[in-house]
Amino acid sequence: MTPADFRRIALSLEGVEEYPHGGLPAFRVGGRKFASLASQAEIFLPIPGGWGKMGHTHIRLAPANADVLTGALRTAWKLRMEMNAKTRARKRSAAARGGPANTRRAKR
Repeated sequence: MTPADFRRIALSLEGVEEYPHGGLPAFRVGGRKFASLASQAEIFLPIPGGWGKMGHTHIRLAPANADVLTGALRTAWKLRMEMNAKTRARKRSAAARGGPANTRRAKR
């Protein structure tokens, strides 16, 4: 697989847009990033630190095949879509109660 394959597969998912993030191509859905394209030496490894604990993962493109890459990107996209839906629901619920729109910040 190549960076062009990664870009093509990512952009084939519904609602995805490409944007620059830290000088690298990144992909978002609903305004939230779910993937970025960078050179890495790993096949699949969590990103060190907090991002890795939240599921952010490196994939090495060269040894990956189309099924593996498509599956990984679809999974990341689906998880992002689910998180976006939960965030929207919390904001609607808080607004209906007259509370703050950002419920995460309000809990601190």
